[in-house]
Parts: sequence; structure tokens; C-alpha cells
Amino acid sequence: MPAMGNHRRRKSGSLTRGIIAVSTGGAALALPMIGATVASAAPAQPVTAVAKTVAPAAAPAKPTAVRAATPSTYSVIAGDTLYKIALSQSVSGGWQQLYKDNRAVIGADPGVIHPGQKLTIGAKAAPAAVESTTAASTAAAVTPKPTTYTNDLDGWIKESLAVMAKHGIPGSYDGIHRNIMRESSGNPRAINNWDSNAAKGTPSKGLLQVIDPTFRAYHVPGTSMDPYDPVANITAACNYAAAKYGSIDNVFGAY
Repeated sequence: MPAMGNHRRRKSGSLTRGIIAVSTGGAALALPMIGATVASAAPAQPVTAVAKTVAPAAAPAKPTAVRAATPSTYSVIAGDTLYKIALSQSVSGGWQQLYKDNRAVIGADPGVIHPGQKLTIGAKAAPAAVESTTAASTAAAVTPKPTTYTNDLDGWIKESLAVMAKHGIPGSYDGIHRNIMRESSGNPRAINNWDSNAAKGTPSKGLLQVIDPTFRAYHVPGTSMDPYDPVANITAACNYAAAKYGSIDNVFGAY
């Protein structure tokens, strides 16, 4: 009888971790074991679109039309001058504009008008478009350079003419110069102590020999209150001559 040997049953080694041997009729079928669960993908979060509210653009400002003043008719009366009419009727542009608008009626000489003549006030008024504030803000402001005048007869007359132009007072260089030479020979300190005005206590003074009451009544703002001041004297005298004669240019003698 053969000797029996000790046989150690050999353990079957694990083929791979997670493999189970299933025996079916002696045949081993190795099945992999799923050792990890499959993670479900997180559902996608809905993205909410944020709608932006866009304010409608403001419509550009439209130019505003300025309504033209309605022209009116003025009937000339005795003693009227274009200067007086322009002043009383608040004519934009002064007597010069009034003459320009009515030259066909008045004729070539603005200093000569006749009672009964019909003058149109505001004949040239027309609607104008107002610039938009945007356009106005972009326009550069230009500061005019101040004008300097010489301290002599020529400079006094030119400075006075500049003041007269601002106030709508008529007159020319030649008309002023002619009357100054007759009245004072160009001496701003001239005074008449012998005529009827002097006898009444109001002597004529300055370049155009103006008495104090007349100087005060026709003094032009922006000039000196001293009747001997050359520019103030000329401007006041021309203002008086405009009211009485239409212009200093129409004065050829004592006035």
C-alpha cells in the first residue's frame, strides 16, 4: 500500500482585488466587482439672464423760434427827431436802425423829417432761431481788447463817439470837430463869462460850451460828472443836439 503523503491544500490567490470566482460546473468565471459608485453629474444650474433696462436717449432739443415783434406805424409830429422817436419807441438799434428801416420815406438826410410822415417801427424784425444750449456752450467767448485813446482833441472826439455809439446818439467826427473849433478852439477849460447865460449865473463851459443845467439834463451814463471833462462835455452836448436838432452834424452856429 503506497505511503500517503501529506498534501497541503494550496490557497488560491486572489487574481485581482475585487474579483469573485463563481464556480459553475467546475469552471470558474471571474467577474469584476464594481467597487466604486458612479457619481451623478450635478444638474446644471439654470442661468438667469439679467436684462438691462436701457433708458431711451433724450431727444435733442429743438431750436426755439423767437416770435418777431409786430411792426407798428408812428406819425411824425413837430419837434420830432429820429433820435427822440427811437428813444420813446424803444427801437432796437436806435435811430440808425429806424432810419435804415424808413430811408425810402425820410430821404437821404436822417436829420430832416417832416410832421405827418409815417414811419414803421420794427419793419425789419424777423424770427430768429435760438441756438441750442449745447452749441452755445461750445462757442468760445472772445474778450475784445480795450481801445486806448490819446489825451488830445482827436482822442477825446474818438472816445466820445464810442460812448455815443453805445447809446445810439448820432454824430460824426467832422460835425463834432467843426463845432468844437467854433465854440472853444479846442480848449477843454474854456468858459464864457460875458453872454446872457453868464449873466444868469450859468456860464457856458468846456469844449462845446454847455451850461450846467443842460449838462446835467443830457449827461450820458459812464462819463464824468465834471462839465469840463472833455469826453463828458462832448457826449452831453451831442446828446442835447440830437434831441433838439437830430444830430450835432446839423449844428452850424450857436445852439
